[in-house]
Amino acid sequence: MKCLLIASESAEVLFQWTDPEFQQNVQEQYGASQEEGHGLPAFEDSISTLFAPIIISCSTMVDRLCDSYTSFTTENNHIYVLHQFDECLYIAVNGDGEEGEGDLRRKIYVMKKMIEVMFGMVTLSSNLLRRELRPQDTEQRARLWKHLQSLLETYSQLRENDQSFLVEAVERLIHPTLCEQCIEFLERRLVQQLNGSVERAGEEVLHSFILIHTKLLAFYSSRNASSLSTSDLLTLIIMAQNMYPSNIDLDDPHPEDVESTSGSGPDSFYTPEPSPTDRDSSSSADKPVRGSTPVFEFVDPDVQMAEDSLQALEVAPPAPSTPRRVFLEVSLKDGLYPMMPHSMYCLPLWPGISLVMLTKIPTSAVAMSVYMFLEAFAKLEKRLSEGQEGSAATRGQPTIHDVRSKLDKFIKALGPSEIQSAQLQNVWTEFKNRAFSRGGPGFNRDLIPWCKNMKTQLCGIYRQCFLIESGKADIPQCLSPSLQERAQTMMQEKLMDWKDFLLVKSKRNITMVSYLEDFPGLIHFICVDRSTGQMIAPSLNITERNTSELGKGPVAQFIKSKVWSLVSTTRRYLQKGYSTVTLRDGDFYFCYFLWFENETGYKLEAGDIPILPDDSAPIGMLAWDYYRKLLRYYSKNHQGEVVKCYELLTVHLGVIPTEIILQHCRQLASKLWEPSRNPLL
Repeated sequence: MKCLLIASESAEVLFQWTDPEFQQNVQEQYGASQEEGHGLPAFEDSISTLFAPIIISCSTMVDRLCDSYTSFTTENNHIYVLHQFDECLYIAVNGDGEEGEGDLRRKIYVMKKMIEVMFGMVTLSSNLLRRELRPQDTEQRARLWKHLQSLLETYSQLRENDQSFLVEAVERLIHPTLCEQCIEFLERRLVQQLNGSVERAGEEVLHSFILIHTKLLAFYSSRNASSLSTSDLLTLIIMAQNMYPSNIDLDDPHPEDVESTSGSGPDSFYTPEPSPTDRDSSSSADKPVRGSTPVFEFVDPDVQMAEDSLQALEVAPPAPSTPRRVFLEVSLKDGLYPMMPHSMYCLPLWPGISLVMLTKIPTSAVAMSVYMFLEAFAKLEKRLSEGQEGSAATRGQPTIHDVRSKLDKFIKALGPSEIQSAQLQNVWTEFKNRAFSRGGPGFNRDLIPWCKNMKTQLCGIYRQCFLIESGKADIPQCLSPSLQERAQTMMQEKLMDWKDFLLVKSKRNITMVSYLEDFPGLIHFICVDRSTGQMIAPSLNITERNTSELGKGPVAQFIKSKVWSLVSTTRRYLQKGYSTVTLRDGDFYFCYFLWFENETGYKLEAGDIPILPDDSAPIGMLAWDYYRKLLRYYSKNHQGEVVKCYELLTVHLGVIPTEIILQHCRQLASKLWEPSRNPLL
């Protein structure tokens, strides 16, 4: 019984996602349309009718009390969490007890993040965003909603099963040698060739990275590129997984092979099956052929199983597709620019392995100018709303007079041919007459509606440039298909001998076996470097057909559920200002530590952690980077120092003495980020 809804103040549904149970419940309550071809509108009407009282109630409370409720629980124990972003109301519902208020609030913020990455600065204008989320064309609306629903479901699945999305940090595949080779290959071969080609249509590859399922094998950014934020990178991984879902079960060993692949059975010698020869497969000419004679050799069973499954899965890669427009944060010397347009290319190499490239588009400078103007008008509107008038409203950098000169040049460069440009010109002319003319009212509260109007028109220009397909069909607007195929082929040739190993490594990136000798009684740990947004943790892949070091079945699933519960508990304590948590739960002892270090590794003294209200944005790095703000807050008392932030979560057997557990935590924290263990950055 789950639902997520976005609605306007007039109770118009802008987006809805429901699970089958919730949908069935709504249809039983209001009845489904029997008319052919009218199922979707009928369900939309039912959803709108169901939530209309809540939406109207929220709007009334905001208008009359300047306040609203953030959550409530009904008599049948359905939890409703609500959050208003400008004129859009997000409502998340759970009725099966699987999600709490924190989970629903996180889902709302993640959905908002997805929409920002998809629509960019159009999200800053409620009117334009409503038009984007609810197109007039029913088929177009259905496609858009289906895509957003799929992204939300992909995120939910990753958060339930992937530790990196549990703690919202990127997990790198730890193999420094291969990682270094791939980074060098991306830099000197792939990116260099693509950016030097005449087929790139003016685009420039800024970032490229290789994903093994959700884990990062290698990441390369060109020298003139901004760093990619952890929030954006996690979102891109969700999008890549949504395009080419990883089917982990297909790579799992069969039940009868579990004994030999779990690591608990005796070592044994295998006779691998030979690869298909020319006589066996007509398509083998396109694949490297190994010797057809079986050779007795010791083979890691995990590697062999992944290799066999890959041979069964290997299919011709799909043709390169049109890139997706994504809007990401860019940090430059002159400031931070959110929601800058990029093109995202996700090229599948093999099942579970993808190459992702982010390119800078030729007209990206327009987006930077639009953001600068939007920020200026937002600041002016805020000062006018606070009662500041005249020169007090126009102070700051850049001054409104600088903005006037630059905006005149910007509009002139756009040209009057486009309707949106003409509308911007008209509104800007009226704004100048009111603000700068001697006979005009000047800078007072009467100018606030015109500030809003200017922001809407600027967002319209942004939408016209980056969201509406323009240009002739015969003029390429992206990397040519042949260039994409070349990049795909080059990367496949580089990783051909590694692909089997990589699939196994992605499932068993780090194993607890290597830590048990030094840390007896340790069951699991997660260590996160919040300064870089990276995490290290032993694998916890538990499926019906797979086993792990924790075994399989109820015991392994029980420990996994405890880890997920521990993360949720520590976030609640962190929200209340606690940086250290230790608690005993039955046969287990849990620890959580958050601390700061300088760049030499010296631990800094613990300071006070800000206490957040219950309805604050969820702690994490995906939807809202709590740790970036925390580092900024803590660094105020350490001027001139580079401050880093770390987290460590551990699960021990309860019989281990407390002093030994704390000693383990100290030693583990220092050992995990040793150069020999740290993935190449």
